[in-house]
Amino acid sequence: MDMNNVNIEEIVKQVLSGMTGNAPAAAAASTPAAPAGNTIPKKARVAMMTEKKHFELQEYDLPEVGDDDILVKVEGCGVCGTDAHEYKNDPFGLIPVVLGHEGTGEIVKMGKNVKVDTAGKPVKVGDKIVTCMIFKDDPEITMFDLNKKNVGGADVYGLLPDDDVKFNGWFADYIFIRGGSFGSTFFNVSDLDLDSRILIEPCAVLVHAVERAKTTGILKFNSRVVVQGCGPIGLICIAVLHTMGVHNICAVDGNEQRLEFAKRMGATTTVNFMNFKGVEALTEAVKEAQGGHLADFAFQCTGNPHAHSNIYKFIRNGGGLCELGFFINGGDATINPHFDLCSKEINLVGSWVYNLRDYATTFDFLKRAKAIGLPMSELITDKYPLEEINEALEKNLSMTGLKIAVVNK
Repeated sequence: MDMNNVNIEEIVKQVLSGMTGNAPAAAAASTPAAPAGNTIPKKARVAMMTEKKHFELQEYDLPEVGDDDILVKVEGCGVCGTDAHEYKNDPFGLIPVVLGHEGTGEIVKMGKNVKVDTAGKPVKVGDKIVTCMIFKDDPEITMFDLNKKNVGGADVYGLLPDDDVKFNGWFADYIFIRGGSFGSTFFNVSDLDLDSRILIEPCAVLVHAVERAKTTGILKFNSRVVVQGCGPIGLICIAVLHTMGVHNICAVDGNEQRLEFAKRMGATTTVNFMNFKGVEALTEAVKEAQGGHLADFAFQCTGNPHAHSNIYKFIRNGGGLCELGFFINGGDATINPHFDLCSKEINLVGSWVYNLRDYATTFDFLKRAKAIGLPMSELITDKYPLEEINEALEKNLSMTGLKIAVVNK
């Protein structure tokens, strides 16, 4: 039987050699295709937001992959607060739009010019990737410069206006990553599990915020830190601080379940503001939770103007504050510049989004957090299929879970 197989192979080789003049070899493809068993369909679905509070699943032809492009099969995408704001009010005027920017998936086809990711790491069909920002209008932002500039004002997949491509967001079966002068950035994260990859984007926000806080020179290993707001952003803030060695953290929120989760993420004490009437009583509670001391540093993660007004009271003279809760216009906050800022000489920094280096740093943060046993994956409390994306957004708006995700089958 073995001899027959050898004879057949030799005959085939001779026939092919006679046809081509060369020994048979696989033809070089200009765009490497997906591995066997991962057939790429001609059409695929996107979740198109066609009006406020309504997505429709629409099917379109997948675009041709050019020499610099990448086609990615979507595995999952987190629901961001920005998605919820767009779903509810369309503040960016994007309708119709395919949302989803906390996504990840597998490369199924890529152009011949695509060799490495934004950090210079080799990529191939089958690798898992995430996208970052699109810098076609700001060439000064690069991976390995001093990165003093965040990515505010850049474009992002998942908040792009609809066009002929259609596959512009991660709430879809596939996403089309445009190369060349379009300015896409992406990273090979094949060494991270799916839940970790879904959490990369929000975690990068907190890695950036902590780096901003460190510029004040106040945040140290033994600093007393208050984190106000224990939604996903505040909880990840606690995890980043704990992972970096800050272990005297007081979490402030009005939800006992979230405060309990904050302890699992690294908070040493908690204060439920629902139990106190007035900012003076709340301040005393925060002070008592920290052994009779005000905070050396505070992170304000709520996006609530009243919370911003209160947090100055929790901070000692000469302390620091990082405000990162206001990703959109949440309204005006009232403070007393003399008592809250000047006389206390508060060091105030704002933080918004991240830079490219923060993104790469986040990969190592997630590995370290997992290694020390932080329950990062448990932040994702609810997973919905693409067919139930409207329900996923409504769940996010209800604030009855933590991180909501759309995960494809």
